[in-house]
Amino acid sequence: MSGSSGRTAQRAVSTVGPVLIIGSGLLGASLGLALRAGGVPVYLEDASPTSLRLASDVGAGDAFTDVLAQAGVRRAACGTDHQDYEAPRLVVVATPPDVADRVIVESLLRFPEAIVTDVASVKDAIVADVLSGLRAEGASEASSRYVGSHPMAGRERSGAGAADADLFYGRPWVIVAHDDTWPRAVLVARALATDVGAVPLEMNAGTHDHSVALVSHVPQLVSSMLAARLVDAPAQALGLAGQGLRDTARIAGSDPRLWTAILAGNAGPVASILRDLRGDLDDLLTHLDAAAELGPLRGGSVGAINRVMTAGNQGVSRIPGKHGGAPSRYAEIEVLIPDEPGALGRLFSELGESGINIEDLVLEHSAGAQAGVARVMIDPSVSDRCVAGLQDRGWRLITHSTPR
Repeated sequence: MSGSSGRTAQRAVSTVGPVLIIGSGLLGASLGLALRAGGVPVYLEDASPTSLRLASDVGAGDAFTDVLAQAGVRRAACGTDHQDYEAPRLVVVATPPDVADRVIVESLLRFPEAIVTDVASVKDAIVADVLSGLRAEGASEASSRYVGSHPMAGRERSGAGAADADLFYGRPWVIVAHDDTWPRAVLVARALATDVGAVPLEMNAGTHDHSVALVSHVPQLVSSMLAARLVDAPAQALGLAGQGLRDTARIAGSDPRLWTAILAGNAGPVASILRDLRGDLDDLLTHLDAAAELGPLRGGSVGAINRVMTAGNQGVSRIPGKHGGAPSRYAEIEVLIPDEPGALGRLFSELGESGINIEDLVLEHSAGAQAGVARVMIDPSVSDRCVAGLQDRGWRLITHSTPR
Protein backbone atom coordinates (compact mmCIF):
# COMPACT_ATOMS: atom_id res chain seq x y z
CA MET A 1 0.00 0.00 0.00
CA SER A 2 1.57 3.24 -1.09
CA GLY A 3 1.02 6.77 0.05
CA SER A 4 -0.05 9.71 -2.11
CA SER A 5 0.76 8.98 -5.72
CA GLY A 6 0.56 12.54 -6.96
CA ARG A 7 -2.06 11.53 -9.51
CA THR A 8 -3.79 14.88 -9.19
CA ALA A 9 -0.68 16.78 -10.23
CA GLN A 10 -1.15 16.15 -13.95
CA ARG A 11 -3.89 14.34 -15.81
CA ALA A 12 -3.98 13.85 -19.58
CA VAL A 13 -7.68 14.26 -20.41
CA SER A 14 -9.89 14.12 -23.49
CA THR A 15 -12.95 15.87 -21.99
CA VAL A 16 -13.54 19.17 -23.75
CA GLY A 17 -14.75 21.97 -21.51
CA PRO A 18 -16.13 24.06 -20.18
CA VAL A 19 -17.95 21.57 -17.96
CA LEU A 20 -20.82 22.86 -15.85
CA ILE A 21 -21.34 20.87 -12.64
CA ILE A 22 -24.72 21.50 -11.01
CA GLY A 23 -24.51 20.46 -7.38
CA SER A 24 -21.36 21.15 -5.40
CA GLY A 25 -21.45 18.40 -2.78
CA LEU A 26 -18.95 15.58 -2.40
CA LEU A 27 -19.33 14.11 -5.90
CA GLY A 28 -19.70 17.41 -7.74
CA ALA A 29 -16.76 19.08 -6.00
CA SER A 30 -14.55 15.99 -6.34
CA LEU A 31 -15.34 15.82 -10.05
CA GLY A 32 -14.49 19.50 -10.42
CA LEU A 33 -11.14 19.03 -8.67
CA ALA A 34 -10.28 16.05 -10.87
CA LEU A 35 -11.17 17.84 -14.12
CA ARG A 36 -9.33 21.02 -13.19
CA ALA A 37 -6.26 18.94 -12.41
CA GLY A 38 -6.30 18.04 -16.11
CA GLY A 39 -6.71 21.66 -17.22
CA VAL A 40 -10.45 21.47 -17.98
CA PRO A 41 -12.37 24.69 -17.22
CA VAL A 42 -15.18 24.01 -14.75
CA TYR A 43 -18.24 26.08 -13.86
CA LEU A 44 -20.24 25.38 -10.70
CA GLU A 45 -23.89 25.91 -9.78
CA ASP A 46 -25.69 25.08 -6.54
CA ALA A 47 -28.99 26.06 -4.95
CA SER A 48 -27.05 26.80 -1.76
CA PRO A 49 -24.78 29.86 -2.04
CA THR A 50 -22.74 28.63 0.92
CA SER A 51 -22.11 25.22 -0.62
CA LEU A 52 -21.25 26.85 -3.94
CA ARG A 53 -18.74 29.21 -2.37
CA LEU A 54 -17.09 26.42 -0.41
CA ALA A 55 -16.68 24.29 -3.53
CA SER A 56 -15.22 27.24 -5.39
CA ASP A 57 -12.88 28.07 -2.52
CA VAL A 58 -11.48 24.50 -2.42
CA GLY A 59 -10.66 24.81 -6.13
CA ALA A 60 -13.44 22.73 -7.72
CA GLY A 61 -14.39 25.41 -10.26
CA ASP A 62 -15.69 28.91 -10.85
CA ALA A 63 -19.17 29.91 -9.78
CA PHE A 64 -21.22 30.12 -12.98
CA THR A 65 -23.00 33.22 -11.66
CA ASP A 66 -19.61 34.96 -11.43
CA VAL A 67 -18.73 33.90 -14.98
CA LEU A 68 -22.03 35.32 -16.27
CA ALA A 69 -21.63 38.52 -14.25
CA GLN A 70 -18.11 39.12 -15.58
CA ALA A 71 -19.34 38.50 -19.11
CA GLY A 72 -22.12 41.04 -18.54
CA VAL A 73 -19.60 43.65 -17.38
CA ARG A 74 -17.48 43.07 -20.49
CA ARG A 75 -20.50 43.34 -22.80
CA ALA A 76 -21.56 46.60 -21.14
CA ALA A 77 -18.04 48.01 -21.47
CA CYS A 78 -17.88 47.08 -25.15
CA GLY A 79 -21.42 48.16 -25.93
CA THR A 80 -22.32 44.84 -27.58
CA ASP A 81 -24.80 42.02 -27.04
CA HIS A 82 -22.29 39.40 -28.20
CA GLN A 83 -21.85 36.46 -25.80
CA ASP A 84 -18.23 36.61 -24.70
CA TYR A 85 -18.07 33.56 -22.45
CA GLU A 86 -17.79 29.97 -23.57
CA ALA A 87 -20.98 28.01 -23.03
CA PRO A 88 -20.75 24.61 -21.33
CA ARG A 89 -20.16 21.67 -23.65
CA LEU A 90 -20.92 19.12 -20.96
CA VAL A 91 -23.31 19.50 -18.02
CA VAL A 92 -23.02 17.12 -15.07
CA VAL A 93 -26.00 17.09 -12.72
CA ALA A 94 -24.72 16.17 -9.25
CA THR A 95 -27.84 17.04 -7.25
CA PRO A 96 -29.72 14.64 -4.92
CA PRO A 97 -31.67 12.07 -6.94
CA ASP A 98 -35.11 13.38 -5.93
CA VAL A 99 -34.54 16.60 -7.92
CA ALA A 100 -32.14 15.29 -10.58
CA ASP A 101 -34.78 14.72 -13.29
CA ARG A 102 -36.00 18.32 -13.11
CA VAL A 103 -32.48 19.72 -13.24
CA ILE A 104 -31.57 17.46 -16.18
CA VAL A 105 -34.60 18.64 -18.17
CA GLU A 106 -33.82 22.29 -17.38
CA SER A 107 -30.18 21.80 -18.42
CA LEU A 108 -31.10 20.22 -21.75
CA LEU A 109 -33.34 23.22 -22.49
CA ARG A 110 -30.86 25.85 -21.23
CA PHE A 111 -27.88 24.51 -23.15
CA PRO A 112 -29.10 23.18 -26.52
CA GLU A 113 -25.58 22.25 -27.69
CA ALA A 114 -24.42 20.49 -24.53
CA ILE A 115 -24.32 16.83 -23.59
CA VAL A 116 -26.00 16.31 -20.21
CA THR A 117 -25.31 13.52 -17.75
CA ASP A 118 -25.98 12.96 -14.05
CA VAL A 119 -24.27 11.04 -11.26
CA ALA A 120 -27.33 9.92 -9.26
CA SER A 121 -27.25 6.45 -7.77
CA VAL A 122 -30.69 5.51 -9.12
CA LYS A 123 -31.44 5.43 -12.80
CA ASP A 124 -34.74 3.82 -13.88
CA ALA A 125 -37.01 6.42 -12.28
CA ILE A 126 -34.81 9.34 -13.33
CA VAL A 127 -34.62 8.28 -16.97
CA ALA A 128 -38.39 7.80 -17.11
CA ASP A 129 -39.04 11.20 -15.49
CA VAL A 130 -36.57 12.99 -17.78
CA LEU A 131 -38.20 11.57 -20.92
CA SER A 132 -41.66 12.43 -19.56
CA GLY A 133 -40.55 15.93 -18.64
CA LEU A 134 -39.12 16.59 -22.09
CA ARG A 135 -42.34 15.37 -23.75
CA ALA A 136 -44.31 17.80 -21.56
CA GLU A 137 -42.02 20.61 -22.76
CA GLY A 138 -42.43 19.59 -26.40
CA ALA A 139 -38.68 18.93 -26.57
CA SER A 140 -38.40 15.15 -26.85
CA GLU A 141 -35.60 15.51 -29.42
CA ALA A 142 -33.36 16.89 -26.65
CA SER A 143 -33.35 13.47 -24.98
CA SER A 144 -30.68 12.32 -27.45
CA ARG A 145 -28.16 14.51 -25.62
CA TYR A 146 -28.88 12.92 -22.24
CA VAL A 147 -27.00 9.90 -20.92
CA GLY A 148 -27.20 8.75 -17.33
CA SER A 149 -24.15 7.75 -15.33
CA HIS A 150 -23.24 6.71 -11.81
CA PRO A 151 -19.75 6.67 -10.29
CA MET A 152 -19.54 3.97 -7.61
CA ALA A 153 -17.60 6.22 -5.28
CA GLY A 154 -18.29 8.05 -2.06
CA ARG A 155 -17.59 8.24 1.64
CA GLU A 156 -19.48 8.78 4.87
CA ARG A 157 -18.59 12.48 4.99
CA SER A 158 -20.52 14.73 2.63
CA GLY A 159 -20.06 18.18 1.15
CA ALA A 160 -17.29 19.96 -0.69
CA GLY A 161 -15.15 20.00 2.44
CA ALA A 162 -14.65 16.24 1.99
CA ALA A 163 -13.95 16.48 -1.77
CA ASP A 164 -11.00 14.58 -3.21
CA ALA A 165 -9.70 14.70 -6.79
CA ASP A 166 -8.81 11.00 -6.50
CA LEU A 167 -12.26 9.95 -5.24
CA PHE A 168 -13.12 8.15 -8.50
CA TYR A 169 -9.73 6.59 -9.12
CA GLY A 170 -10.06 2.88 -9.90
CA ARG A 171 -13.80 2.88 -9.15
CA PRO A 172 -16.52 1.63 -11.55
CA TRP A 173 -18.42 4.36 -13.38
CA VAL A 174 -21.67 3.03 -14.85
CA ILE A 175 -22.90 4.56 -18.12
CA VAL A 176 -26.68 4.23 -18.55
CA ALA A 177 -27.92 5.15 -22.02
CA HIS A 178 -31.58 5.03 -23.05
CA ASP A 179 -33.04 4.10 -26.43
CA ASP A 180 -32.60 7.57 -27.94
CA THR A 181 -29.18 8.49 -26.54
CA TRP A 182 -26.67 9.62 -29.17
CA PRO A 183 -23.60 7.40 -29.45
CA ARG A 184 -21.54 10.60 -29.09
CA ALA A 185 -23.14 11.28 -25.72
CA VAL A 186 -22.08 7.83 -24.53
CA LEU A 187 -18.52 8.51 -25.73
CA VAL A 188 -18.46 11.83 -23.86
CA ALA A 189 -19.61 10.13 -20.64
CA ARG A 190 -17.04 7.35 -21.06
CA ALA A 191 -14.30 9.92 -21.62
CA LEU A 192 -15.35 11.81 -18.50
CA ALA A 193 -15.13 8.64 -16.42
CA THR A 194 -11.75 7.69 -17.83
CA ASP A 195 -10.37 11.21 -17.40
CA VAL A 196 -10.99 11.14 -13.64
CA GLY A 197 -9.45 7.69 -13.24
CA ALA A 198 -12.65 5.63 -13.11
CA VAL A 199 -13.41 2.43 -15.01
CA PRO A 200 -16.42 2.94 -17.32
CA LEU A 201 -18.91 0.16 -17.98
CA GLU A 202 -22.35 0.18 -19.56
CA MET A 203 -25.65 -1.15 -18.16
CA ASN A 204 -29.31 -0.54 -18.78
CA ALA A 205 -31.22 1.31 -16.08
CA GLY A 206 -33.02 -1.72 -14.65
CA THR A 207 -29.87 -3.82 -14.35
CA HIS A 208 -28.06 -0.92 -12.72
CA ASP A 209 -30.76 -0.33 -10.12
CA HIS A 210 -31.02 -4.00 -9.13
CA SER A 211 -27.22 -4.23 -8.92
CA VAL A 212 -26.73 -1.20 -6.68
CA ALA A 213 -29.64 -2.29 -4.48
CA LEU A 214 -27.72 -5.48 -3.74
CA VAL A 215 -24.18 -4.13 -3.34
CA SER A 216 -24.86 -0.65 -1.93
CA HIS A 217 -28.39 0.27 -0.92
CA VAL A 218 -29.39 -2.76 1.15
CA PRO A 219 -25.98 -2.90 2.90
CA GLN A 220 -26.55 0.73 3.91
CA LEU A 221 -29.96 -0.12 5.38
CA VAL A 222 -28.69 -3.21 7.18
CA SER A 223 -25.79 -1.23 8.67
CA SER A 224 -28.14 1.54 9.78
CA MET A 225 -30.63 -0.88 11.35
CA LEU A 226 -27.85 -2.66 13.21
CA ALA A 227 -26.39 0.61 14.49
CA ALA A 228 -29.86 1.71 15.62
CA ARG A 229 -29.80 -1.19 18.12
CA LEU A 230 -26.98 0.67 19.86
CA VAL A 231 -29.02 3.76 20.71
CA ASP A 232 -30.33 2.30 23.95
CA ALA A 233 -27.48 -0.16 24.54
CA PRO A 234 -25.94 -0.10 28.04
CA ALA A 235 -22.48 1.35 28.42
CA GLN A 236 -21.13 -2.03 29.54
CA ALA A 237 -22.10 -3.56 26.19
CA LEU A 238 -20.62 -0.71 24.16
CA GLY A 239 -17.39 -1.04 26.13
CA LEU A 240 -16.99 -4.52 24.66
CA ALA A 241 -17.33 -3.30 21.06
CA GLY A 242 -14.62 -4.61 18.75
CA GLN A 243 -13.66 -4.24 15.13
CA GLY A 244 -16.49 -6.47 13.92
CA LEU A 245 -19.10 -3.99 15.12
CA ARG A 246 -17.13 -1.04 13.80
CA ASP A 247 -16.80 -2.68 10.38
CA THR A 248 -20.49 -3.49 10.05
CA ALA A 249 -21.72 -0.17 11.46
CA ARG A 250 -19.22 2.09 9.66
CA ILE A 251 -21.51 3.25 6.84
CA ALA A 252 -24.35 3.90 9.30
CA GLY A 253 -22.77 7.35 9.72
CA SER A 254 -23.88 8.35 6.18
CA ASP A 255 -26.04 11.39 5.41
CA PRO A 256 -29.70 10.48 6.24
CA ARG A 257 -31.20 13.07 3.87
CA LEU A 258 -29.24 11.88 0.85
CA TRP A 259 -29.90 8.22 1.58
CA THR A 260 -33.61 8.83 2.08
CA ALA A 261 -33.80 10.16 -1.48
CA ILE A 262 -31.66 7.32 -2.85
CA LEU A 263 -33.61 4.52 -1.17
CA ALA A 264 -37.01 5.99 -2.00
CA GLY A 265 -35.93 6.34 -5.63
CA ASN A 266 -34.88 2.68 -5.81
CA ALA A 267 -37.67 1.31 -3.65
CA GLY A 268 -38.67 -1.65 -5.82
CA PRO A 269 -35.29 -3.43 -6.10
CA VAL A 270 -34.44 -2.63 -2.46
CA ALA A 271 -37.74 -4.04 -1.21
CA SER A 272 -37.25 -7.22 -3.26
CA ILE A 273 -33.86 -7.93 -1.68
CA LEU A 274 -35.13 -7.06 1.80
CA ARG A 275 -37.92 -9.62 1.38
CA ASP A 276 -35.34 -12.29 0.57
CA LEU A 277 -33.34 -11.20 3.61
CA ARG A 278 -36.48 -11.31 5.75
CA GLY A 279 -37.10 -14.87 4.61
CA ASP A 280 -33.64 -15.90 5.79
CA LEU A 281 -34.15 -14.10 9.11
CA ASP A 282 -37.55 -15.70 9.69
CA ASP A 283 -36.12 -19.16 9.05
CA LEU A 284 -33.20 -18.54 11.40
CA LEU A 285 -35.49 -17.11 14.09
CA THR A 286 -37.70 -20.17 13.98
CA HIS A 287 -34.75 -22.43 14.74
CA LEU A 288 -33.23 -20.11 17.35
CA ASP A 289 -36.55 -19.83 19.19
CA ALA A 290 -36.79 -23.62 19.22
CA ALA A 291 -33.24 -23.89 20.55
CA ALA A 292 -33.97 -21.30 23.25
CA GLU A 293 -36.96 -23.37 24.39
CA LEU A 294 -35.58 -26.90 23.96
CA GLY A 295 -31.85 -26.39 24.44
CA PRO A 296 -28.95 -25.11 22.30
CA LEU A 297 -28.39 -28.41 20.48
CA ARG A 298 -32.06 -28.98 19.73
CA GLY A 299 -34.56 -27.44 17.38
CA GLY A 300 -32.28 -27.62 14.35
CA SER A 301 -30.44 -24.45 15.33
CA VAL A 302 -26.98 -25.86 14.64
CA GLY A 303 -27.81 -26.67 11.04
CA ALA A 304 -29.65 -23.37 10.50
CA ILE A 305 -26.77 -21.30 11.84
CA ASN A 306 -24.27 -23.29 9.81
CA ARG A 307 -26.28 -22.68 6.63
CA VAL A 308 -26.25 -18.93 7.23
CA MET A 309 -22.51 -18.82 7.94
CA THR A 310 -21.62 -21.07 4.99
CA ALA A 311 -23.73 -19.04 2.58
CA GLY A 312 -22.02 -15.91 3.87
CA ASN A 313 -18.59 -17.44 3.24
CA GLN A 314 -19.62 -18.30 -0.29
CA GLY A 315 -20.92 -14.80 -0.94
CA VAL A 316 -17.81 -13.09 0.41
CA SER A 317 -15.63 -15.28 -1.80
CA ARG A 318 -17.31 -13.76 -4.85
CA ILE A 319 -16.48 -10.14 -3.99
CA PRO A 320 -13.72 -8.98 -6.38
CA GLY A 321 -10.30 -8.59 -4.79
CA LYS A 322 -7.57 -6.00 -5.16
CA HIS A 323 -7.63 -4.08 -8.48
CA GLY A 324 -10.90 -5.83 -9.34
CA GLY A 325 -9.25 -9.23 -9.78
CA ALA A 326 -10.04 -12.53 -8.17
CA PRO A 327 -10.16 -12.51 -4.35
CA SER A 328 -6.75 -13.15 -2.81
CA ARG A 329 -5.80 -14.94 0.37
CA TYR A 330 -3.28 -12.96 2.37
CA ALA A 331 -1.14 -13.70 5.37
CA GLU A 332 -2.29 -11.65 8.36
CA ILE A 333 0.09 -10.18 10.91
CA GLU A 334 -1.23 -8.42 14.02
CA VAL A 335 1.08 -5.74 15.36
CA LEU A 336 0.59 -3.80 18.59
CA ILE A 337 0.66 -0.07 17.80
CA PRO A 338 1.39 2.39 20.63
CA ASP A 339 -1.03 5.29 20.82
CA GLU A 340 1.57 7.94 20.05
CA PRO A 341 2.36 10.25 17.13
CA GLY A 342 4.24 8.64 14.25
CA ALA A 343 3.85 5.02 15.40
CA LEU A 344 1.79 3.87 12.45
CA GLY A 345 3.99 5.81 10.02
CA ARG A 346 7.07 4.12 11.46
CA LEU A 347 5.48 0.71 10.92
CA PHE A 348 4.76 1.56 7.28
CA SER A 349 8.26 2.90 6.73
CA GLU A 350 9.99 -0.11 8.24
CA LEU A 351 7.85 -2.54 6.25
CA GLY A 352 8.72 -0.58 3.11
CA GLU A 353 12.42 -0.67 3.94
CA SER A 354 12.12 -4.45 4.19
CA GLY A 355 10.52 -4.64 0.74
CA ILE A 356 7.12 -5.66 2.17
CA ASN A 357 4.01 -4.36 0.37
CA ILE A 358 0.90 -3.90 2.51
CA GLU A 359 -1.97 -5.42 0.55
CA ASP A 360 -4.63 -4.34 3.06
CA LEU A 361 -4.85 -2.93 6.58
CA VAL A 362 -7.35 -2.93 9.45
CA LEU A 363 -6.87 -0.92 12.64
CA GLU A 364 -8.56 -2.20 15.76
CA HIS A 365 -9.05 -0.35 19.06
CA SER A 366 -10.51 -1.33 22.42
CA ALA A 367 -12.24 1.14 24.69
CA GLY A 368 -9.78 2.65 27.17
CA ALA A 369 -6.73 0.90 25.69
CA GLN A 370 -3.51 2.87 25.25
CA ALA A 371 -2.58 0.92 22.13
CA GLY A 372 -4.23 -0.38 19.00
CA VAL A 373 -3.73 -3.42 16.81
CA ALA A 374 -2.77 -3.11 13.16
CA ARG A 375 -3.89 -6.18 11.23
CA VAL A 376 -1.59 -6.13 8.20
CA MET A 377 -2.37 -8.27 5.14
CA ILE A 378 0.65 -9.24 3.03
CA ASP A 379 1.72 -11.73 0.38
CA PRO A 380 2.07 -15.13 2.11
CA SER A 381 5.41 -15.75 0.39
CA VAL A 382 7.05 -12.94 2.42
CA SER A 383 5.31 -13.71 5.73
CA ASP A 384 8.28 -15.25 7.52
CA ARG A 385 10.62 -12.50 6.40
CA CYS A 386 8.11 -9.86 7.50
CA VAL A 387 7.70 -11.41 10.96
CA ALA A 388 11.45 -11.70 11.49
CA GLY A 389 12.05 -8.13 10.33
CA LEU A 390 9.39 -6.65 12.61
CA GLN A 391 10.62 -8.59 15.62
CA ASP A 392 14.20 -7.49 14.93
CA ARG A 393 13.00 -3.88 14.96
CA GLY A 394 11.30 -4.32 18.32
CA TRP A 395 7.67 -4.56 17.26
CA ARG A 396 5.39 -6.70 19.39
CA LEU A 397 3.49 -9.22 17.29
CA ILE A 398 0.29 -10.66 18.72
CA THR A 399 -0.51 -13.34 16.17
CA HIS A 400 0.28 -14.13 12.60
CA SER A 401 -1.29 -16.59 10.21
CA THR A 402 -0.64 -17.76 6.69
CA PRO A 403 -3.57 -18.96 4.55
CA ARG A 404 -3.52 -22.54 3.39
